[in-house]
Amino acid sequence: MSAALLIIDMQIGLFQGQEKPHDGERMLANIQHLIALARHRQVPIFAVRHTGPAGSPIAASSAFWQLLPALELDAANATFVDKLRPNAFHGTELARQLNSANIEDLYIVGMKTQFCIDSTCRAAADLGFKPLLVADAHTCMDTPALPAQAIIEHHHATLGAAFVRLINTADIAF
Repeated sequence: MSAALLIIDMQIGLFQGQEKPHDGERMLANIQHLIALARHRQVPIFAVRHTGPAGSPIAASSAFWQLLPALELDAANATFVDKLRPNAFHGTELARQLNSANIEDLYIVGMKTQFCIDSTCRAAADLGFKPLLVADAHTCMDTPALPAQAIIEHHHATLGAAFVRLINTADIAF
C-alpha cells in the first residue's frame, strides 16, 4: 500500500495573518516532523496552496500565498497543487497525480479544519482514497460562534465517524 503526505494551505498569509491559528506552533512542529519522516521513508509529499482572487492577500505568487519557509518545501522535494476552492481535488490534478503514484493512504494535515481540511477529507473518501486525518496536525482559528478547539473536536467526531481514520503524529510510521 502506498502512502502520501498531503499538506493543505500552510501559507504565510493564513498561518501568520491577523488571526493566529489555534496551537499553531505545536501543529507546525508536528507537520515538520511528518515532512522529515516522509522524506526519510521516501513518501511523496503534496503541498496545496489556496489561491485567492487577483488583488487578495493570497493571490497567486503574492508573498502571503507562499508556503511557510519553515516547511522547507520546494519543487525538488514536493508536488505543488494550487486550488481555488476548499476541496483540494476540485478543479486540480491532485486525484490524477495520486492515482498515477498508486497512492491509497492519504495523510492529511494543515489548515483550516472546518473548510479545506473538512472538504478535502470528504472528497478523498468519495474518490476511493483512504484518508487519515492527523488529529494533532491540523487547526483553525476561533470564530464568533465557536472556539477553535471546539471546531476541531467536532470535526474529529464527524469526520472520524464516516470519512477518515484519525491518527496522531506520534503513531505514524508511513
